[in-house]
Amino acid sequence: MTLSEFPQWAQATEDLAAADPVMARLISQFPGERLEPKGQGFETLIRAIVGQQISVKAAQAVWDRTLECVGQITPSALLDADEDALRACGLSRQKVRYVRGIAEAPQLCDPTRLAELSDQEVLKQLTTYKGVGEWTAQMFMMFTLCRPDILSLKDIGLRRAVERHYADGQRLADAEIESIAEVWRPWRSVATWFLWRSLDPIPVAY
Repeated sequence: MTLSEFPQWAQATEDLAAADPVMARLISQFPGERLEPKGQGFETLIRAIVGQQISVKAAQAVWDRTLECVGQITPSALLDADEDALRACGLSRQKVRYVRGIAEAPQLCDPTRLAELSDQEVLKQLTTYKGVGEWTAQMFMMFTLCRPDILSLKDIGLRRAVERHYADGQRLADAEIESIAEVWRPWRSVATWFLWRSLDPIPVAY
């Protein structure tokens, strides 16, 4: 299963703009732009591992070098690649272990199987992989399964954007962000994407 576009994006942006003036402003700033699902589930999960704890720009650079090194992002290509070569691409030793662990059991991130599960069930299954925590699983749910109502409180970019647009740059607690995001339901994934977009010239993609 591969989705080429996020379902109901137009409806989501219409609802968000009507419910929240900040969202209305952000959506109007980026007309015609949208979250674009990328690749199969395996590739998305590897890309999310690459992007852990680094900037969007840095993650893209590491991804490009990794792709050039292995030719294509497949389980066999990553398992066959030399560890030093992968580290030279910018992957830490720990991330090399993580991506190889995923490559050894790619069936666990098969989107066709996961599409039948609830968000919580997907989270539980994906986090059986070493190195895949809540944030990484949530990126998978947004960019591969196109789940519409994901709110990742562990995402630094989301937090920064909410604090900038809703709190004049003041730090917010999880409960405060959740309260602000309540009006975005059932489209919190879409709201998150526009908040990311407001910070970065490169649209976030996994």
